Amino acid sequence: MVHYPEIKDLQLLLALSQRKHFTQAANDCGISQPAFSARIRSLEQVMGVPIVRRGNKFLGFTADGDLMLKWARLILANAEGLRQDIEASKGDLQGVLRIGVVPTALPYAADISTKLRAEYALLSIQIQSLTSSQIARGLQEFSLDAGITYEDQGEMSSLRFDPIYSEQYVLLTPANMAPRKKGQVSWSEAAKLPLCLLSKDMRFRQTVDEVFEVAGVSPTPVMETNAFTAALAQVTNGSAATIAPQKLVDSLFLDNSVISLKLHEPVVEKTIGLATLDYEPGLPAIAALRAVMT
Repeated sequence: MVHYPEIKDLQLLLALSQRKHFTQAANDCGISQPAFSARIRSLEQVMGVPIVRRGNKFLGFTADGDLMLKWARLILANAEGLRQDIEASKGDLQGVLRIGVVPTALPYAADISTKLRAEYALLSIQIQSLTSSQIARGLQEFSLDAGITYEDQGEMSSLRFDPIYSEQYVLLTPANMAPRKKGQVSWSEAAKLPLCLLSKDMRFRQTVDEVFEVAGVSPTPVMETNAFTAALAQVTNGSAATIAPQKLVDSLFLDNSVISLKLHEPVVEKTIGLATLDYEPGLPAIAALRAVMT
């Protein structure tokens, strides 16, 4: 008789991959550490292979363990889809929707999540601020259900990408540094200011650097950060200017001490969209998300 792993065992395995610590993973799953370890050992016996590398502490997964994790994520994603479909058939969509969002799109993600929750009060939405690469990887590993991210042919080639809006760029600067009080500013002019920019691993920063190169200038940032909140703080306290997407700036409450100028020479637009795995049947919560985006 063929024996298959139980859903609960796959959930424990996934918790261990996230925590990389037996006691912490056991706490997350609401069972004792000895019971957790016993179930992992039982799973190894069922599958007939070692899954976890052990010493005095968790040392990672074996090659078979990594293979198990890949299938565990897929099986659990499909199990969640089945559960959501049954609930939806009863007219009451509920469950968890995990969305990875690039930092520039967080205001949009918050707004669309509010609309989704207004229609489905029992749907829990988890938003994670991630790089575009982390989002692509999270979707492929089934640790994310959807991503709001940049259109990038390299990272999105195996995913479905639905465009949402075009991101345009502005210079956000303390009033005393502004080249002018309103209108437009060139990228060359912006490069002359003390700038606080996102870190180089962020797709937004890579775009900004590409545009500066096209404009024939090479600014030297006075500060780099992986969070727009830190860059905005530099602007509001008068320490530096920054490059920001128009949609993000529109969500801010700015006083007269901060000036926003549209960047041109060149004018640049990048597409932000919804990235998901392209397979059927899809998660009902993703269909609901697409519906509120239209």
